[in-house]
Amino acid sequence: MTFDEEWAEAKGTAATGSGPSPDLVVTQDDLGAVGHEAFLLHGQLRGKADIAGTGATARAASECTTRNLTMGSELSVTLPTWDSQVKTVLQMYAHISNHLDFSKKAHADDEAIAASLRHRDGSAMSVSEIQRYVK
Repeated sequence: MTFDEEWAEAKGTAATGSGPSPDLVVTQDDLGAVGHEAFLLHGQLRGKADIAGTGATARAASECTTRNLTMGSELSVTLPTWDSQVKTVLQMYAHISNHLDFSKKAHADDEAIAASLRHRDGSAMSVSEIQRYVK
C-alpha cells in the first residue's frame, strides 16, 4: 500500500468515526516544551557544527592540500555535503520550533472553550468523556 493510499484510508476512517476512539490531548505546556527543545537543539548544533567550511574540517583540508596529501582534496569534496546536511537539520529544528510557537498562539483561545466543560470537582473533561455524551 502506498503512502497516499494509506493516508486516504486513515482520513476516511477519521471522517466516519470508525476505529479506535480518539483521545489526543495536547496542552500549551506540551507544545511549548517541544518547541523549546527544538530551539535549544538548533542553537547547540549551530554552535558546534562545522558550517560553511570555515571550521576545523576546512582548515584540515587546506593544511593537507598544502602538504600535498590526497586527503586534503577529499576532505574538501565532503565539505559541501556536510554543510548541506547540517543546514537541513537546522532548518528542520527551526520549522518545528516556529510551527509550535505559531500553533500555541493560534490555538490559545481554544483552551478556554475546552476548559468550559468540567466535572463537578472542577477538572476538565477529556475528549473521550465528551465523545461518550455525543454518541
